[in-house]
Amino acid sequence: MMAGRVDPASIHTTVLLHEVIEWLRPVPGGRYLDGTLGMGGHSLALMRRAGQGAELAGLDRDRSALALAGERLVELGGRAHLFHLPFSRFEEALDDLGWETVDGAVLDLGVSSLQLDEAQRGFSFIGDGPLDMRMDPDSGPSAEEQVNTLKHGELARIIRVYGEDPLAGKIASAILRARDKGAITRTLQLAEIVRLAYPPKMRHTARNHPATRTFQGLRIAVNRETEELEYYLKTIVGRLAPGARLAIISFHSLEDRAVKHAFRDAAKGCHCPPHQLHCTCDGTPVLKVLTRKPQLPSDDEMAANPRSRSAKLRVAERLGPDGEEA
Repeated sequence: MMAGRVDPASIHTTVLLHEVIEWLRPVPGGRYLDGTLGMGGHSLALMRRAGQGAELAGLDRDRSALALAGERLVELGGRAHLFHLPFSRFEEALDDLGWETVDGAVLDLGVSSLQLDEAQRGFSFIGDGPLDMRMDPDSGPSAEEQVNTLKHGELARIIRVYGEDPLAGKIASAILRARDKGAITRTLQLAEIVRLAYPPKMRHTARNHPATRTFQGLRIAVNRETEELEYYLKTIVGRLAPGARLAIISFHSLEDRAVKHAFRDAAKGCHCPPHQLHCTCDGTPVLKVLTRKPQLPSDDEMAANPRSRSAKLRVAERLGPDGEEA
């Protein structure tokens, strides 16, 4: 490795790598989409398995990750097409390439180690840093802006719905009291405010740091992750070729639930009201769900990479126009 060059593989360990490649079954000449390129781990393995003539469209809204992935994928030459875009805008990339459909797609919804371990990005309270949390530092309001300007009700909603913290109201109140004394600008500053909002007994018995859920909720809100995923799930099926497979890795229950329901509805076909006895919409299933339950990392993977513990993989396959398997 050249002096001064960062090896992406040393920064981030790709989650469920073997499982994703086995499910997607890449083939020579195929066209593949990675909506969350990250360090390029899934994409590199996918293209190596696919072999001759296969092409990749890789997206990421983090310019730093995109640059490192580009270095890692250099062996693919002109077969790798990289775009600085959020995954919800994947159709722009496909249209730019002139691709009507793809033969497989992967989405890894986790936050990369590059983002978590760099204190200046503000994703984590392991080290002190500015309260940012934006995956694309050039777009939208930061976590600092939200924490210091949102009203109590909206802050509590973000922490309760996106962070799934039952103490959201107490935490929001603590944040408002703290910001009355001065702006909240640092990750460790916010983490301590949240910690003290917890009853003393809960501070020491919680499995994770009390601020974990608040940071998750703010990150999801700052990056509009829920809206991004909802739009992607609505549009990706129409750009899958018959027989193409879609693999999505989620890391918390909100994401997994959204993927599960989207797959189920697309596999059902019928969109009549639940109380209606007979189908009148003539809906045709467009997906076949291949993972009845989400696939989890192996014990060995979790031991080697503790950050993979909460990962869940769901896979579905695009059906033909008549609802039959391709």
